[in-house]
Amino acid sequence: MQRRSRGINAGLILLFSQIFHVGLSNIPPVTLATLGLNVWFFLNPLKPLYSSCISVESCYQQKDWQRLLLSPLHHADDWHLYFNMVSMLFKGFNLERRLGSKWFAYIIATFSVLTGVVYMLLQFVFAELMNEPDLRRNCAVGFSGVLFALKVLHNHYFPGGFVMVLGFPVPNRFACWAELVAIHFFTPGSSFTGHLAGILVGLMYTEGPLKKAMETCAGMFSSSSGYLGQHYYFNSSGYSGYQDHSPYSRPGSHERAPNNYDVYTAGLSEEEQLERALRASLWDRGNNRNGPPPYGFRLSPEEEMRRQRLHRFDNQ
Repeated sequence: MQRRSRGINAGLILLFSQIFHVGLSNIPPVTLATLGLNVWFFLNPLKPLYSSCISVESCYQQKDWQRLLLSPLHHADDWHLYFNMVSMLFKGFNLERRLGSKWFAYIIATFSVLTGVVYMLLQFVFAELMNEPDLRRNCAVGFSGVLFALKVLHNHYFPGGFVMVLGFPVPNRFACWAELVAIHFFTPGSSFTGHLAGILVGLMYTEGPLKKAMETCAGMFSSSSGYLGQHYYFNSSGYSGYQDHSPYSRPGSHERAPNNYDVYTAGLSEEEQLERALRASLWDRGNNRNGPPPYGFRLSPEEEMRRQRLHRFDNQ
């Protein structure tokens, strides 16, 4: 883990450009709040990185449990923040709309703590099996463990299809494992154990007892009106209305899609997300009126025909 570099934060500028390019009103509230919280702690860290990162030695042996809360919200540098928040932006679109804002916030909070716990357990086991006590001192920081858990959820709720990992098509259900290996070998300084911890937490939710345990806890602390409340849906003009929703899969449950475009469905590798985010952030609407629409949106056939007719009219 390296210390945060000083000077112009190009990654932060590019992240702001991407967020405003998508539009603040188009980003679901919990996703937007998560982005804002991570940016805030990057600009105003509560503690230095070496006092907020998580390891077996610092957190468990020294009983510094606050690191479980601090480590996901701190990032080593602006590009670390950018990669993670761009990934969070597009995963949040689908998952928050699918699960509802309250339940998605519950998931983010639970995963943030649980990935840290699983990370420490894995590091302890690896240190014992490999007879490498220094592994207990390996310190990790950042939101990527939570993002790998969200990858598992996204592949669970939106199955099928392929993603490109290092130029090779990989079935969606195996994408997390392929990206785990690819990032480990091609991204120096990344935490293999932290990413693995995220995948395991995601599997605990989709295949194990975690979801049931979370539902039980939510029921214990909820009122008779229900913990999860209502689920919003949104379109290009902001929030459009509400409907009852719960994370249980119910036959016949309906989710209204955006009226004027389909929100990008995520599931891409980190490299593909960055590539498209860069293209979108540098896209000049005034000079490329006949080019592709902004990243994150897809025009309906009617709007595409209308846009082409307008372009032909302007050229006459």
